[in-house]
Amino acid sequence: MDHIIHYDPGLPEDTPSPAYVVDLKRLRSNLEVIKSVQDLTGCKILAALKGFAMHSVFPIMRDYVAGVCASGPWEAQLGAEEFGKEVHCFAPAFTDVDLQEVLSCAHHISFNSLTQFRKHLPAVKAHARSVSCGLRVNPEYSEVEVDIYNPCVAGSRLGIRRSALEGQDLSEVEGLHFHTMCEQNSDTLERTLPHFEEKFGDLLPQMKWVNFGGGHHITSPTYDVPRLVKLLKDFKSRYTHLDVYLEPGEAMAINTGVLVATVLDTIEEAPPIAVLDLSATCHMPDVLEMPYRPEIVDAAEPNVKPHTYSLGGLSCLAGDMIGHYSFDKPLVPGDRLHFLDMAHYTMVKTSTFNGIKHPAIATWDPETEKLTIVRNFEYKDYRDRLS
Repeated sequence: MDHIIHYDPGLPEDTPSPAYVVDLKRLRSNLEVIKSVQDLTGCKILAALKGFAMHSVFPIMRDYVAGVCASGPWEAQLGAEEFGKEVHCFAPAFTDVDLQEVLSCAHHISFNSLTQFRKHLPAVKAHARSVSCGLRVNPEYSEVEVDIYNPCVAGSRLGIRRSALEGQDLSEVEGLHFHTMCEQNSDTLERTLPHFEEKFGDLLPQMKWVNFGGGHHITSPTYDVPRLVKLLKDFKSRYTHLDVYLEPGEAMAINTGVLVATVLDTIEEAPPIAVLDLSATCHMPDVLEMPYRPEIVDAAEPNVKPHTYSLGGLSCLAGDMIGHYSFDKPLVPGDRLHFLDMAHYTMVKTSTFNGIKHPAIATWDPETEKLTIVRNFEYKDYRDRLS
């Protein structure tokens, strides 16, 4: 994957295993790039909690971005309590109970259908807090190649098509939200905006805000930031009255985290298998869902280096395999492996399937050489998730 940066995290020997470790220097570096976009364009950038919700670092993040976007009441509550700035929320649908919880902490809510908007608008109006309501729309254009991640795939449940808005009373809608991208560059947004404006541009004069959604890979080494800045400035010059928001989730934390693992056993097969103290299905589920092959410090593609292994996890799932890698030396029990780019869409997606222990969560500050164990997990964490 071209956005992976190959580096040795330089962690101390007493780093626990397994553990997610976030490099604070790298996190700040990402946030500085993101803040520069805000400062140059006047747009507002939100941290997408669905990708990265490590609230112990929210005190750092809140100095750089305008707030958070949430996918439901619990994320919204976390953002309000721990981040303390703007909270925006979207969900495919809200129950009455969920909506009341969101209303207690959100500043913007984007509804996924006119039915949901009309159903919940009276409750929004009756609530003591003022909350701005918008609609998520579907421009029916996307360049996402993998259907499971494509919000505009044929038959998508996400976003309202323009045809559904014809002849409807939208006088109480204050914003439009579209999300069509996934780990993509600013040229994709450049090609997407004309489709959005063609279908919904006539509605923008009556709006207060527009949200360009997520998938903007702003902090990737290959991302064209000047192009994004120009696009945003041009858009704002055409719609000077609008607040413009972006929600880049992965961009906040790419290349900031590692997942530390230890080899527990090796099995002589063809190729040999190394069993680790973690699990793909429990701790990095995207390996199986996407699928994709995470990078490992000092490892290579199979058969590039002298010793090739298939890396397996601890669960009873036969397919709990991470992939094939080659190493300079044979792996032996006790060897440490560092999986790269393991901050976003990892901790937020973990499970305790099979009762497998959850990795510790830690931060590492290379400037002070301080490792901080933010959270260790115990049996009661597994027990209390169940009835």
